Formats: sequence, C-alpha cells, structure tokens
Amino acid sequence: MLGPAMPPAHDLHPRPKEQRSLFGEILDWMLAPLLLLWPMSVALTWMVAQSIASRPFDRDLAEIARTVARQVVVVAGSADKASAVHLRVPEVAAEVLRTDDAEKVYFQLLGARGEFVAGERDLPVPDDGMITPQALKYRDDEVHADAVRVAYLWLPATGVPGELPPLVQVAETLDKRSRLATEIIKGVIVPQFVVLPLAVLLVWFALARGIKPLNELQQRIRRREASDLSPLAERDVPEEVAPLVGAINDLLGRLDQSMSAQKHFLADAAHQLKTPLAGLRMQAELAQREIDAGEHDPKALKRSLQHIAHSSERAAHMVNQLLAMARAEAKTLSRPPEAVDLAALARETVRDFVPKAMDKRIDLGYEGPEASAAGTVGAAGPPLACMMGQPTLVRELVRNLVDNALQYTPAGGTVTARVMDDPFGQVVVLQVEDTGPGIAEAERLLVLQPFYRALGTDVDGSGLGLAIVNEIAQQHGAELAIADARPRGSAAAQGMGPGTLFTVRFALSRRLAPGV
Repeated sequence: MLGPAMPPAHDLHPRPKEQRSLFGEILDWMLAPLLLLWPMSVALTWMVAQSIASRPFDRDLAEIARTVARQVVVVAGSADKASAVHLRVPEVAAEVLRTDDAEKVYFQLLGARGEFVAGERDLPVPDDGMITPQALKYRDDEVHADAVRVAYLWLPATGVPGELPPLVQVAETLDKRSRLATEIIKGVIVPQFVVLPLAVLLVWFALARGIKPLNELQQRIRRREASDLSPLAERDVPEEVAPLVGAINDLLGRLDQSMSAQKHFLADAAHQLKTPLAGLRMQAELAQREIDAGEHDPKALKRSLQHIAHSSERAAHMVNQLLAMARAEAKTLSRPPEAVDLAALARETVRDFVPKAMDKRIDLGYEGPEASAAGTVGAAGPPLACMMGQPTLVRELVRNLVDNALQYTPAGGTVTARVMDDPFGQVVVLQVEDTGPGIAEAERLLVLQPFYRALGTDVDGSGLGLAIVNEIAQQHGAELAIADARPRGSAAAQGMGPGTLFTVRFALSRRLAPGV
C-alpha cells in the first residue's frame, strides 16, 4: 500500500528570506517614479508643444480666411431667383495663398445653396450641427491625402428662404507646425538627458550621505568591548534613528540587569554550596583523623557519617533547586504548551511526600477533584478543570510549595494541598495551606527572591523554593498570592502559628469531559 506522497525537498527546507538593502530599497523607490514619470513628461511635453506650435499658425490661417471673406460679394436673390456669390478681386485671394512657399494652402468658397464658387473643389465641407455666421472655427481634415488645418467661417445669411450662409474655408498643411513642435521638443528633452543622469548621481550621493550616520553607529557598536553595556549617545544620531538607538539602549539596560542578576545569583549559589561542601570536607577529615589515630569509636564514626550524609543531601538538594531554577528561568521552552491535569499533579505530589510528612509527624492531605470525603486519594470525582502549560514545570511548582510547607510546619501540624474550580469557569486554583509560623506581610515579596529566607526561622533550606514557584507562575501567566491561613490574633490565642496560605490561579483552558 502506497503511503502519502512526500513533499519536495525544497518545501521541507524553505529558503531563508533574502536580506534587503535599505540603501537599495530607498534608491529604487526614488528612481522608479522618476523613470516612470520621465516618459509621461515627454508625452505631455509633446502635447503642449503641439498646442504651442499651432497657435501662431492658427492666427495666420484665421487672418487669411478673413481676408478672403472680405473679398466675397453676395447679391441677394428672391423667392424665384437664387442669390449670387462671387469674389470681388480673385487675384487678391490667389496672392494671399501664395504668401508661403513652404506650405500648401487651399481655399474654397461655397454659395448660398452649397454650390462651388471658387478655390479647391475637393476641400471637405464642415459638418456643423448649428451654423453661427461670422464665427471663425478650426478643424483638422485631409485634402489629397495631406493632413491639413482648416479655418472656416459662415458669412451672413442672404435671408432668402431655403438658402444657407455662404462658406469660406482656408486649409494649410502641417509641415511648419510639425517642425516647430519638434524644435520645442528638442529644446526641452535634450537637456533632460543631461539632467536625468545628474539627478540620479545626486540622489545616490544624498542617500549615501544620509545613511552615513548608520554606518558610523555600526562602527561605534562594533568597536565596543563585549562587557560594555553602557547606553549609546542619542545626540550623535539623526532624529529618525533616535528611537532605534533608544530601543537598543533599553535592551542594553535589560541585558545589564539580567547579567547583574545572574552574577549575583551565581555568587549566592557558590556561597550556599560552600557551606555543605565545607561540612562534607570537615567531617571526612575528622573521620580520617580518628581512623589514623586508631580510635574505633563506632558512635563517633557514625556521627561523622551522618553529618556527611546530611551535608551531601543538602548539597544535592541545592543542586536540584539550582537546576529547577534554571529550567524555570528558561524563556524559550523546546516543547509547546500542553494540557495539564493540575489535580492529578497535586495528588501525585502529596503521595510522594507522604513518607517525609510521616517522618516529621505532619498530617499531609489533599482536597479537590477525585478525592473522597474522607480525604483519601484516588476516589472518583467530578470532571476537573484543565490548564495549558509545561507539565514538568507545573509539577516542580507544586512540589516546591508542598516541600516548603513541610519544611516550616512543626511536628503535629497540618499541610493541605487543595485544587478548586473557579465557579465562573475562568481559572483553576491551587492552594497549599500549612500551620507553620507564617510569613510577615513585609516579607511576602522578599521570600520570592532567590536565596532569601524569612527571619526568625532555623529551618535548613536553600532559599530557592519560592523563587522557583514565582518564576514558574510568571511563565504560565498565573497569579501567586501569599496570605495568613488564620487570623493572627485567634491563632496566637490558641497557641499556634497563623500558618501560610499559598494561592496560585492558573488561566483555565477548557473543561475535560469524563473519560477524556
């Protein structure tokens, strides 16, 4: 059976996006419109040149038409006799038409009934919808396959019914007009062939000059030492680049803070690891001296071994906490978020810590989904809320809260892990409550910092547990709150501590149906 077709290799590994040049892109956006507008400018110049070249020749042609019209004589007729139209001095018209040897000039005179009177018989008659006597008009036409410009006017009407006003037309070929338009185009376009390359060079130079501060900024950054995280001077860059420099300075500031925090964290971690390692070395040297001295006191040797075991346990716990802190602080997680059953994680954590609770004579319990009324773990319960996150980190959060509660709760006390659904269906709530000495309100933010331990306690701890909890909560967008489990006045009256109530509210993803 054939499997699904594999996609081509180039689809599995798409090519990286080609890097663009800011200089080239700006140059393209400036030159492309210039090169696009230049042909449009040539076309518009040609049209304007044609109009400019036609105006003086149109005036001359109009003057010729009026001169010929002044030589026309109209003898009005009657209803029985047609009006007569003729030229007063035909030689004047012929002389006017011979004024320019470079062009062909035609004229035509039509009578009151449209009959041909004089001039060029083949000159077309204008197709005017409304005849306006004495109004000079122009049109473009053809005579003997030659393109001509025609000036014509209708003479006053004879007044005889059925007759039209006589028509005078003068036409001229377009050679002189074309030559003049060509000269105008040459005078305008030829300088542009010089100006356009010069404009391109000036744009290139202006862009290179404008981008020069960016190159200088790049060189200043490259010349810096790797440890120099001081802000860049914003006054030395153009106004448009100042926001970029401000963003870089903000990043440098955050990097400086992050590196300072890491250095401080490493220094504190080295200091915290030094104590159990020094204890290990001291107890090992003590046991070795006793053996070298020939003393074989089993109790003393057992005490040294117990101290060694305790110190190694503290060192291992510290290393595990440091690794957990490093995982919690990792901003880029390799695995995508997935559905996390918070109630199941809480039940498993409670089961894991039962032996430690029994050793310290602490009542460790769980309340929440899939827990029976008696508090035993594993009974069937209602459908539980589901959140999206990293199961490993959420498990670490729950373990640190329970472990912290067991560390600070005295013998005979109670620790309860509780998972509750939000009645509005917006969050799922994790609570860990103990009957320990509580945390003063002034220290509730301080205990979330690495290696900080509440004052007045002699508990052997690393000071990292609550910092890990806070970091994981922030990674998951959860809300962490610390409060007293009981009012301090009533707790003191009963001879016990106020206890601590840790509450973590995770955003609810969806509700799982039974059996999912």
